[in-house]
Amino acid sequence: MRLHFLGTGAGVPGKERNVSSFALKQINKQGDIWLFDCGEATQHQILHTTIKPRRVKKIFLTHLHGDHIFGLPGFLGSRSFQGGSEPLTVYGPEGIKDFISTSLKVSRTYLKYNLEIIEIEDGAVIDEEDFTVSVKKLEHVIPSYGYRIREKDRPGRLNSERLQEIGISPGPVYKRLKNGETIEWEGQFINGKEFIEAPVKGKVIAIAGDTRKCDAAVELAKNADLLVHEATFGSENEEMAYDYYHSTAGQAAEVARSAGVKSLWLTHISARYAEGKEKELLSQAREIFPDSFIAYDLLEEEI
Repeated sequence: MRLHFLGTGAGVPGKERNVSSFALKQINKQGDIWLFDCGEATQHQILHTTIKPRRVKKIFLTHLHGDHIFGLPGFLGSRSFQGGSEPLTVYGPEGIKDFISTSLKVSRTYLKYNLEIIEIEDGAVIDEEDFTVSVKKLEHVIPSYGYRIREKDRPGRLNSERLQEIGISPGPVYKRLKNGETIEWEGQFINGKEFIEAPVKGKVIAIAGDTRKCDAAVELAKNADLLVHEATFGSENEEMAYDYYHSTAGQAAEVARSAGVKSLWLTHISARYAEGKEKELLSQAREIFPDSFIAYDLLEEEI
C-alpha cells in the first residue's frame, strides 16, 4: 500500500497546502484506491499524480465541514466524464446523502456509474475481502469520525526449503500443500499444514478526522502501524485548539505515544505555519513521539 497526501492544510486553501484529502493506493490485489476526505480542488491535486479517478472505489469522509467535502461533487462528476463506469461507494456522517444528491440534482450532473452512499455511525464496521474498517466518533464541533483500517492476516508462506530437504521438488504438488492438503510422497504421507509458516499479520492504519485530543482517538489508533492525525496548531495555541475542537502537534504525539503506534503523520496544518514554520510543529511532536513526520501536499509514502 501507498499513502498519497493530496491536501494537508486546514480550513481554506493556501499557497503551500490545499485542504484535506489523501489516498490509500494499491489497497488490494486489483489496485483499487480509497480516498479519505475530498476538500475543494482535490481533483486538481489528482492531476499532479498518477491517480486515476476511475480507480477510486471508495471515499471515506470524516465529517461535513466544507474543507473536507466541497471537492466531492466535482470529483464525482469528473469520474463519470472521464469514463469511470465501475461502482463507487461514499461513506460519511448523517447528511452526506442530502449534500451529494442535492449537488448533483441542482447541477444536473448525471453519473454513468452506480453510486452508493452509506451514512456511518459510531461503532460501525465495514467488512471487505481483504480489510475491515472500523468507525470511531471523535470530539469535534460537529460529528467527526476516525477510521481504523485493518488488513486481514495473510496465509503464511509454504516453506519450500524444508520440502526440498526431504526431496520434494517445486511443482504442482506445492499448490496442494499450500492449500493444506495431505499428499502421498514415496510411500509417506506429507501434511501441507506442517510446512506452512505462521500467518503474516496485516497492517493497521488509523485516520483521525478533525478532533480534540481524546480517549477515543487513542482507542482508534491502538497499536496501529501508522496514524494520520490532525495538527492544526502548535503548543503555544493549545487553548485555541481546545476552543475550536482541534489538536496541537504535541497532543497528536501524545495520542500516538499512548496508543503505541509505530509512526505518526501530522496533517491539517494551519496556514499560520507556512514558509517553513511547520518545522516548529514537527519539533514539538518529536519531543514527545520521535517517529513523527509532517505531511505536505503530493507526498507519497510506502506503508
